[in-house]
Amino acid sequence: MLLSLFTATSATCVTGLTLADTWTQWSPVGQTLILVMIEIGGLGFMSAASLTYFSLRKRFSMQQRLVMAESIGVQNMGTVVEHQKQLLIRAFLVEGIGAALLTCFFLREYSLPQALRLGIFHAVSAFCNAGFDILGFRGAGSSLISYQKDPLICLTLSALIVLGGLGFVVWDDILRNRKPARWSVYTKLVMITTGALLLSGTVLFLAVEWNNPGTLGRMSVPEKLLAAFFQSATLRTAGFAGIDQGSLSPAGKGASLFFMLIGGSSGSTAGGLKTVTFVVLLMFLWNRMRGNYTVNVFHRNIAETNVLNAIMIFVLMVSLAFFSAVAVSATSPMDFTDSLFETISAIGTVGLTAGGTGRMSTGAKILIMLLMYFGRVGVLTISVGFLKKKPAGENYRYANTELLIG
Repeated sequence: MLLSLFTATSATCVTGLTLADTWTQWSPVGQTLILVMIEIGGLGFMSAASLTYFSLRKRFSMQQRLVMAESIGVQNMGTVVEHQKQLLIRAFLVEGIGAALLTCFFLREYSLPQALRLGIFHAVSAFCNAGFDILGFRGAGSSLISYQKDPLICLTLSALIVLGGLGFVVWDDILRNRKPARWSVYTKLVMITTGALLLSGTVLFLAVEWNNPGTLGRMSVPEKLLAAFFQSATLRTAGFAGIDQGSLSPAGKGASLFFMLIGGSSGSTAGGLKTVTFVVLLMFLWNRMRGNYTVNVFHRNIAETNVLNAIMIFVLMVSLAFFSAVAVSATSPMDFTDSLFETISAIGTVGLTAGGTGRMSTGAKILIMLLMYFGRVGVLTISVGFLKKKPAGENYRYANTELLIG
């Protein structure tokens, strides 16, 4: 019962943490159901609901439009339905292209039915940033380690991961405005931050894992470059293991925690803190250290509410991950670092594990399920509810007081 509930939660929340290998534990029917849950969780509950509405030609209520707009990051309520249609069409198109490419690559080793099955499953799992795989027949729980030296498969999966993690608003802006100078401030921030994180992650993992025999140490230089890049990409909440996460050095695990926490972009299939939230925090800290009270980027001023919301979400996610790791470490035979790896992986809907998921106590597994659920729908719920609600206390102000800070 717990195994099925844990797997269903992980699939629907597009996390990828599992208590058993997907290939060996589940039948083809079970694997298909997991794939359907990944698709629903990746494209969003409102996307799936809207698909049903489109087929029935029903109209959307204002509340449904609000939730849909928040889930895909659209501000114009009047065009949200059209955006949703385009989202689904483009998502299925990208998944289809990815599945076709992966099928061709898998045909080098397998028959057409098997290659097609592998291609479709992993294309959807990569685009939805889920991290589930059905490669257990190459080694239970090995994930993509057996293909860590294959540039065709690793780069195709990386492209799907990045595209899914950019967000549909970014897609729309780039397709409508081909010149970068005409992109919105949000799109520019997403593209710059995504590129910077991918590059810095690759360089960092090359630096800290270069001589580690359990990860990159025994590879050639081109293979190290590929494995480090794939690790940097999969940490953006995708969850495919291109190297053994349990064999990472302490520095490598620390770097992984950082990138897993950031995640992808808003309105995407990825989870985590989100790229723009992270960069807003950085800009806020930089401006405050320089004595400025406003945050400016690309000759635009970032609203104070955006900054405060970014701080609140950051503090909430870090606090939940930290104290949950304390609880997991206290109730399971795991040290704090591996426990924190699990909790950040869960709340960031990443799905990577240092090998501790199966060793957790029943209570810890339930806690991980709650973190996965919060990581997928909790922040969205806060955005739709609490961040848009004006508290009664804002109708009046108390007198200011001075405190000693620092």
